[in-house]
Amino acid sequence: MAEVVLFHHVQGLTEGVRAFADELRSGGHTVHTPDLLDGERPSTIDDGVAHIKSIGTEVLRERADRALVDLTEGLVYAGFSWGGATAQQYAQTRPGARGALLYDSCMPITGEWAIGPWPDGVPVQIHGMDKDPFFALEGDIDAARELVETVGSRLAELFVYPGDRHLFADSSLPSYDADAAALVVHRSREFLDRVG
Repeated sequence: MAEVVLFHHVQGLTEGVRAFADELRSGGHTVHTPDLLDGERPSTIDDGVAHIKSIGTEVLRERADRALVDLTEGLVYAGFSWGGATAQQYAQTRPGARGALLYDSCMPITGEWAIGPWPDGVPVQIHGMDKDPFFALEGDIDAARELVETVGSRLAELFVYPGDRHLFADSSLPSYDADAAALVVHRSREFLDRVG
């Protein structure tokens, strides 16, 4: 079975993120859910972005590093939106990554904003909606397509769902889409079964 670190989005470690983690656990996987906002739950994405900026990148990175310090290297890094970017950074830079699950997010692997190339042999699965104003309209979907094209379909999968919702797999938010979220859980568990 796989060991996963699931990073929350800018609205914090919501009940919906916890419920999603429980869905992955029900497949027999170990899932850690660090709370990088220390209990804060901003009510909107805009409030969450403002809160993240007020804490600062350095402090948030230190919190994430502390959450990983006692865990093995062979982790699957997963995350929603801002947490997906965090997960991707670790998958690309921390030795021994077993895979990455990116929800509503994908950063470029080439160009000015890239962390660097995708590591050899590390599988990745990316999920997002085709009209999500963040994922589809701010370039994440293009970065995801480039990642799949570069790494190849044997290691990289992109699943695009119809709709315009961000954070659609978080059951505690108004943007929740139960049908799409069920597919995300199913595909994520299949991915974890393969890499575990």
